[in-house]
Amino acid sequence: MGITPAVIKQKEFNTRFRGFDVHEVDGFLEEVAHEVTRLNREISTIKEERHRLDLENQGYQKREMSLKRVMIQSQKVLDQMKLNARKSAELVIANAEVEAEKILNRAHQRLSQLHSDITELKRQRMQIEVQIGSVIESHAKLLEMSKQESKESEATDVNLRFIKQA
Repeated sequence: MGITPAVIKQKEFNTRFRGFDVHEVDGFLEEVAHEVTRLNREISTIKEERHRLDLENQGYQKREMSLKRVMIQSQKVLDQMKLNARKSAELVIANAEVEAEKILNRAHQRLSQLHSDITELKRQRMQIEVQIGSVIESHAKLLEMSKQESKESEATDVNLRFIKQA
């Protein structure tokens, strides 16, 4: 049997000779009944508050679980993005290395071509120097022959003057 305010208020005690004052006992029981009523309301309020907090806690737990799922999903997306970026960077680097290799090969080919061109130009220069030397030599011979002819012509002219004067 639970003690309720109604039970306390309705409780009657037997009276005996030289027992407690009935009014004082009734007053005390009335105070006890009020206090039990207040405590029951407080317990009810606390239970309601606890129920509200339990519901709120369940909401927070659901949000926490949802946030954890979102964070896990975000982490997966982030990891995938990192992986994609890494693969993309590796692809860019590989392409750059291939392009650098091509540029290097073209440079080597160009260098080889330049060496060939330089060799050809040296050969042509030597050929031109030989030709110019030959031309100079032939002109020198022509000049010498012209000088020789001039001397002979002057000698002939001198002889003719003597012949004319005689």
